[in-house]
Amino acid sequence: MRVDQKSPWVAMLFTALAGGLGWGIRGQYGHETGAMLAGLLVALVLVYLFGYQLSSLSAARAVALATVAIGFGGSMTYGQTLGLTQDAPLIGNMSALRWGLLGTFIKGSIWIGFFGLFLGIGLGEKKYSLIEMALMLTVSIFLLYLGTLLLNEPFDPANKKLPLIYFSDHWYWEPGKTLRPRRELWGGLLFALAWLIVYAGFIKKDTLARNMSFWGILAGGLGFFTGQCVQAYHAWHIDDFKSGWLSNLESYINWWNMMEITFGLVFGCVLAFGLWLNRNHIRSHKSGDSIDMTFNAEMGLVVIHIVAISAWNFISFSTFDWFADRAITMGIIPILAIMGGRCWPYLLCLPITALPIAGKTLRNLSYNSEDLNVIFGWLIIFIIPIALTIWFVIKQIKNSESNGDGLQYIRETMVYSTVFYFIMNWAFFRLPWPWAEWTGRTPSGIIFSMCAASIIILAIYFNPRQDKWQIQQ
Repeated sequence: MRVDQKSPWVAMLFTALAGGLGWGIRGQYGHETGAMLAGLLVALVLVYLFGYQLSSLSAARAVALATVAIGFGGSMTYGQTLGLTQDAPLIGNMSALRWGLLGTFIKGSIWIGFFGLFLGIGLGEKKYSLIEMALMLTVSIFLLYLGTLLLNEPFDPANKKLPLIYFSDHWYWEPGKTLRPRRELWGGLLFALAWLIVYAGFIKKDTLARNMSFWGILAGGLGFFTGQCVQAYHAWHIDDFKSGWLSNLESYINWWNMMEITFGLVFGCVLAFGLWLNRNHIRSHKSGDSIDMTFNAEMGLVVIHIVAISAWNFISFSTFDWFADRAITMGIIPILAIMGGRCWPYLLCLPITALPIAGKTLRNLSYNSEDLNVIFGWLIIFIIPIALTIWFVIKQIKNSESNGDGLQYIRETMVYSTVFYFIMNWAFFRLPWPWAEWTGRTPSGIIFSMCAASIIILAIYFNPRQDKWQIQQ
């Protein structure tokens, strides 16, 4: 039985820490697969605190659905949007600042809106058939292209023709400059998200999915807006940081990463509060988990998806990239397999999400630099970690067949994932120990260490079933 959490503060604090850790680490890996690791950590904390009564398969499905969905927003370009608020030629231009911050709010809202929606679908009472979900996603892809056509076209930089509503670098802000405008996709994603909310929330009448999508929209908008306000304030008042108590630290702070950490902290905190308010809509029992795919079908889809994400992240094929860069197109196989499969939810939460992160860490350390010998790098950065992850998830799948305890599954996965991504990022950061010579990565490393330690403490010492800390004497 569920125990009603009397206070939202534990959930808000620790989900914020998970968001700060995950989104801060995401900055090193970028795009859709980077966002997925952040979504995984946030979803694990939320399901641990609010979905502990579920079976391990239901808990894994909720986490996996949210993890895939948060990747959709990674297809949006936003670097130039942030540039409107902080680039040196635009410092002092209040109109550019307001427009850039509006863009960050809109893009952040869309990004986390998908996460909230699919987290609600995973945790709610409503059941979705595979055919139903396939139709939902197919229509969303059609609307993605329609929304892009209506809101993100025309795009012809050679003739200085850009969309009417455009949040990247524009000759309007810097006339006479040589610019490289970026193609935007937020309009298409907005159409797709709106359709999914309408179907799940108002046609399907999935109250939790509807409410959490709106909380995700608010959380993402506030998170991205607040995070960029931190970075923009530094850019606009940089002289203030060169004196006073921050002067000794200012040269070591990566303000872009501080923006990302703040984004994660805020969206995690707001989303946790929203889920706490809607906790009565969470499925409160271990219902029968339907399995609609055979093992062979699942493994076939695993192979197809791993080949696809490997090609997408590490090999450039222009035709395939055009298809994959729409993000939702890459989410169809995972979402359907998660909802219908026995093994896919567990595989998505661990090795499938971990694979591109390990690969990008290897590429950075052994190919983009010579910090690690290529053979040694393959062994300790990729082969051993991924092999351990696969062994761990096979063990979890076997345990779920006999036990099926969602709380134990989430606890183990939360600790393993936190340690895995922290170590990967620590290697990417070239081991920024605070007692070693400081670099621009040391302050972020300290923050990540505190966040990771806090999440592990939550998993070990907080019992959500009794809503209290249990410290062994």
